Amino acid sequence: MNGGPDRGGGRVLDVEVRVPVDPERKPGPGATCGPAGRPLPPMVATLSVVLAGSVVLGIALGPTTLPLQDTVRYLAAAITGGSIRADEVAAYSVVWDVRAPRVLLAVVVGAGLSLVGTATQAMVRNALADPYVLGISSGASVGACLVVVFGMFTALGVHALSVAAFGGALAASALVFLAARGTAGLTPLRLVLTGIATAYALQAVTSLLVFLSPRGDAARTVLYWTLGGLGTANWASLPVATVVTGVASVLLWRSSRSLDVLSMGDETSASLGIDGTGLRRRLFVLTAGVTGVLVAVSGVIGFVGLVVPHMVRMVVGSGHRRVLLVAPLVGGCFLVWVDLLCRVAVAPLELPVGVVTALVGVPVFITLMRRRGYLFGGR
Repeated sequence: MNGGPDRGGGRVLDVEVRVPVDPERKPGPGATCGPAGRPLPPMVATLSVVLAGSVVLGIALGPTTLPLQDTVRYLAAAITGGSIRADEVAAYSVVWDVRAPRVLLAVVVGAGLSLVGTATQAMVRNALADPYVLGISSGASVGACLVVVFGMFTALGVHALSVAAFGGALAASALVFLAARGTAGLTPLRLVLTGIATAYALQAVTSLLVFLSPRGDAARTVLYWTLGGLGTANWASLPVATVVTGVASVLLWRSSRSLDVLSMGDETSASLGIDGTGLRRRLFVLTAGVTGVLVAVSGVIGFVGLVVPHMVRMVVGSGHRRVLLVAPLVGGCFLVWVDLLCRVAVAPLELPVGVVTALVGVPVFITLMRRRGYLFGGR
């Protein structure tokens, strides 16, 4: 506020008024916008093209690189029912039967973890939350350990590990849900504390099972699974994960306004007519189910669900309608390239995906955070 002389010898007050900007309002011609005002359609379209290109490149590249034009031709033949030459059968099998389901599963898992991570951070109002903060991954590890160490559920054949991991994840989720309920409902603090305590307990159970195992290689197998990987991907494991992730994305996007309010606290939610406890209960069930499915098909892949939502908020702002559109695309692209690096870095061996996500992603995130002065919530 500044003062200046007027013609009568008095002073005129120059008042600067700041009007809050609606994050969903489209900028006018010539307007300059911060992250929350940046138009989404061009960004979503660009990321979709980048994701499609990443999928094709992820299929073509590997320990044995295939020509890009041949890769595209094999994919087109598989989709349209076209024909290939007899001497191309081996290369076609690598493209369609081995690499295509693996790369597509990387897209689905990366997108799903990014979605669930965004919802979990809003649900517990904690910047450090990720899809595994509620003990789900530890429960899945116990289920997988029972298969690896003691050969349980072998009647399920190749699906034994996935089914056991999913069952363990759901059991852990139910335990956390029942233990976290109190007179005040399902509060964020009780959820986080109960989830962390349950995770420690289930990690101890996993360690004890490995210690008592009669198999000497059990520890290595369990460790590799807990670090995550897509090496067992096939066309049978892809549909369920895809459908679950797609349904979750629709449900979460439709609840994006409620997530914005829930992030402000239960008192604010109640004043705006939203039942915070009921919404948190529904989010818990949804995130637990999606996380259980993703862990069952890929193991425990860390970092993606924690940091990708924050990276997206740096660019598009904190509104969940924007974050839930962009985060799945970024998460899918990120995991495709991480999986490719795991395949080629020490070929013919494969690195665990969870190791590379942390080694690559953490420095990138810290650099972005320091440059943008980021705080949780987009401020």
